[in-house]
Amino acid sequence: MTLYSHKDANIRKTWLLLTIFFVIVIGFGWGMSYIYNNPSILIIAVVFTIIMSFTSYWFSDKIVLKMAHAKPATRENARELYNVVENLCITAGIPVPKIYIINESSPNAFATGRDPKHAVIAVTAGLLKKLNRSELEGVVAHELSHIGNYDMLVSTMVVVLVGFISITSDMLLRSMFWGGSRNRNSSPVMMIIGLVLMILAPIAAIIIQMAISRKREFLADASAGLLTRYPEGLAKALIKISSDDTPLSVASNTTAHLWLDDPFKKKQKKSWFHKLFMTHPPIEERITALRSLNS
Repeated sequence: MTLYSHKDANIRKTWLLLTIFFVIVIGFGWGMSYIYNNPSILIIAVVFTIIMSFTSYWFSDKIVLKMAHAKPATRENARELYNVVENLCITAGIPVPKIYIINESSPNAFATGRDPKHAVIAVTAGLLKKLNRSELEGVVAHELSHIGNYDMLVSTMVVVLVGFISITSDMLLRSMFWGGSRNRNSSPVMMIIGLVLMILAPIAAIIIQMAISRKREFLADASAGLLTRYPEGLAKALIKISSDDTPLSVASNTTAHLWLDDPFKKKQKKSWFHKLFMTHPPIEERITALRSLNS
């Protein structure tokens, strides 16, 4: 395995994600236009799909940073972090990303941006306080791996796309149940199909979000181990981060998959069914995979 060997695959995944999103929204819009007997809803859905796809590609990083209340870091107030990021970027052969700090005590981090030239790494104040240098290097290498593999673009776009589908679906469902104008002449079967599409659209979007997130975390862990040549640093960082119960107030369901570790600390999720709906692989599995790199 070489560093960032999955770059091209993740670029293709970005376009696949946009295509799937487009199909979901078109189906969603068709269902609504039929239920409400208003063809303009389908037209609006298509226009919104184009606008949201453009917005998520060019501005999703700024949206996520705003949601996390991240502030630009300076060399003066985060000298060690700057040195770690710069040194690892030289080793990885990628541009130095912009660095942000989130004023949260919970230790965590994420990467965002559409490509390595427009990338961002954000870490919490708690991460800088609670990790030693080798652990910090492991975390930074993990986030740089997301950048080098181009999978942070996919993950960041998902935040905007999933959020859009979920909010729109919720608004239309409320409208239906509270007396919105519906197509009185439609057949019961078509009404049911439209209602099912409205309910399943956000579920499908969330499943896409979770599946992408779990796979990319394993890949970024392995790439980080190769980059630092010390997988144990990241393994120890994951142990510290996962065992810290400090709440991360800026996290939300739409951004949960971006973080290095599950910001909601759902440690009780152990069964295969629970794992299916987790945004992150279990920490124990990630640590085992990391330590197997030394064998």
